[in-house]
Amino acid sequence: MSDRTDRVRGPLAPSTGVQRPLGIDDVEIEGGPFGRWQRINREAGIPLGLEQMEKSGALPNLRLAAGESEGSFQGFRFQDSDLYKQLEAVAWEHGRLPDDGYRAFVAETAALLARAQRPDGYLNSHYQMVKPDKIWTELEYSHEMYCAGHLIQAAVAAARAGLGDELPAVARRFADLLVQRFLVDGDDAIDGHAEVETALVELYRLTGEGSYLELARKLIDNRGRGLIAETGLGPLYAQDHLPVREADTAVGHAVRQLYLEAGVVDVAVETGDETLLACSVRRWEDLVATKTAITGGHGSRHDGEAFGERYELPPDRAYNESCAAIASIHWNWRLLLATGHGRYADLIERTLYNAFAASTSADGVRFFYVNPLQRRADLFEDAYLGRRREWFACACCPPNIMRLVASLGHYVATTDDDGLSVHQYVPGTIRAGGITLAVETDYPWDGRIRFTVRDTPGGEWTLKLRVPAWSASGELTPNADGYAEIRRDWRAGDTFTLDLDMTPRLVLPHRRIDALRGCAAIERGPLVYCFEQIDQDGDLEDLALTPDSGLRAVERDLPGVGRTVLIEADAVRLPPAPPDGLPYGTAPPASLPAPTTAVAVPYYQWDNRDGGVMRVWTPLA
Repeated sequence: MSDRTDRVRGPLAPSTGVQRPLGIDDVEIEGGPFGRWQRINREAGIPLGLEQMEKSGALPNLRLAAGESEGSFQGFRFQDSDLYKQLEAVAWEHGRLPDDGYRAFVAETAALLARAQRPDGYLNSHYQMVKPDKIWTELEYSHEMYCAGHLIQAAVAAARAGLGDELPAVARRFADLLVQRFLVDGDDAIDGHAEVETALVELYRLTGEGSYLELARKLIDNRGRGLIAETGLGPLYAQDHLPVREADTAVGHAVRQLYLEAGVVDVAVETGDETLLACSVRRWEDLVATKTAITGGHGSRHDGEAFGERYELPPDRAYNESCAAIASIHWNWRLLLATGHGRYADLIERTLYNAFAASTSADGVRFFYVNPLQRRADLFEDAYLGRRREWFACACCPPNIMRLVASLGHYVATTDDDGLSVHQYVPGTIRAGGITLAVETDYPWDGRIRFTVRDTPGGEWTLKLRVPAWSASGELTPNADGYAEIRRDWRAGDTFTLDLDMTPRLVLPHRRIDALRGCAAIERGPLVYCFEQIDQDGDLEDLALTPDSGLRAVERDLPGVGRTVLIEADAVRLPPAPPDGLPYGTAPPASLPAPTTAVAVPYYQWDNRDGGVMRVWTPLA
C-alpha cells in the first residue's frame, strides 16, 4: 500500500509520518462546495489573478529588474510573493486539469525570473530596483526570505505538476545562495516573517539536498533569540520573544506564527525531533482552546494582524485574516500526517467550510482580507470590513486562496500500511495503492456518505472514516484518533455508508470569552451559521434567540448565493432601545419581547446579497 513520497503530486510529501498524502490527481472532486469552488477558481479566480499580475505591478517590476523596461517599482517590498503564489495556483490547477495556457504562463514567467535574477542567485525586484545597497540588511521587515519561500513553493509545485525544470532551477539558485550566506558563512540573521522554513523543507524533499533542511532547522532554532532587529512592534510580533521550544502559546502576527508552525512540524518530521514536534502540539492545544474563533479563524486584533490574549475573541473586531485560515490548514495538515489524530482534520474542516470559504464571493471574483463575525449598521472601515473586493493593494490573500483551492484534492484522503483514510467528505473518486474508491454524498447539506470500492489490490485492508467531533454517530464507534475503522477483504462493488448527525445545534461560548457572554451561535454539520439583515422580519440588532430555539433546517436556492440550507430559529424581537441619553439604565423595558422567527444562512455565504448587518453570535433572550 505504500506510495513513494517523491511521486506525490501535491504540496506536501514528507518522507515519514503516520499518514502518507495523495496527489491532487489522485482525488477527483466531482461536486459539492469543494467542486464548485474549484470550477469557479478555474473559470473566474485564476484568470482574474493572471490579469492582476500585470495591473498590480508584479510582472512589470520583474521586467524592470531584468532591464527590459523603464519606469518605477509598483507596490510593496513583498510584491514578488503575489506572483509566486499565483504561479503555484496555476501549477496545481495544471496538475489537476492540464492546460497549455498554464504551461505557457509558467514557462514565460520562469524565463523572466531567470533574466531578472542576479548571477549570485539573489532575486527580489524591490531590493534590486529600489534598495540595492540594503540587500539582507533589513530582514526584520524586508520579507526577502519570505518571498524566497513562496518562490520555492511555486517551483516545487511546477516540478510536481510536470511543468519543466526552469522554475525549479531559479528557485534552487536562490536557495543555494541562502544556504551559502546563512548556513555555510554563518550569518545568524532571520526574516521577520516566517515562511521560508517550510518551503526549504519541501525543496529538500523534492531534491534530496540536505543543506536545505539544515538551514530550515537553523532558522527555527534561531527564532526567539533576539536576532530580529526592533521594528517598533515588539518581539512578540515576529515570534522572537522566546525560543520556539520554550513558547507555550501563539502570539503576534497570526500568519507569521502559523507559517512558522508549519515549518516547525516539517523540520521535526524530517529530523525525527520529537521535542520539536511536541512544542508545536502544545501551542496548538492552547491555540484551539483559547484563541480560535468558532469559524476556525485566527487573529483577534487589527493592530498587528495579531493574536490577542487568551479568550480575547471579539466578534465585531475579529481580524481572522484569510491568509491565517490558509496557514492554519497548512499547519493542521502537517500535524495530521505526523500523528494521524483526527482532531487536526476536524479543525481543517471547520476552517475550510467557514473561515476560508467565507473569504470568497459566490462568483469567485471578490475577496475578504478580514473575516469578522459581526457587521454593524454604521460600519465605517470600508477598506477591509466592507464588501468583498476584487483585489487589494496588499494582495496576499487572493492568490493564496487560489493556490489552496487548486490543490484541495490533496487534503481529502491519505494512506498508511493498513489501508486508506478519508478525512474530508466530497463526492468524487479516490485512487491510492491499487484502491479506487467512489464517494457519493451531498455533504455538507446531507450527512449520508456512500463509499463504493471500484478496484482493490486484494487481501484485507482497512477503510478509516473520520467521525467529526460534532456528530453523535450511533452506528460506529470511532477509535482514539476519531476514525471509524472497517477492516475486511474488500471486493470490487462492495459498499459502505456513513451517516453523520446533521441536527442543527445551538452553541454556547466559553464563559471566559467576555465579548460573547449571553450569546449563542448556530451550527449544522461542519457549517457555522450567521444572521443577515436581509432575511429578518425586523431589525436584526433587536433579535434574541430563545434558549430552546426549535432549530429547523430548510433547503433553499437564494439569488446571489445559490444552493443552501437555511436554519429557522424561534426568537423574540426586543423592545426598541431608548433613542437618546446614556445607553444604561435601571428600569426594565416598557413593553414585552414579541415572538418571531429568525433565519440564519451559512456564514461562508454571507455578503453575497445586501451587504448589510450580520452577526454570528446572537443574544439569548
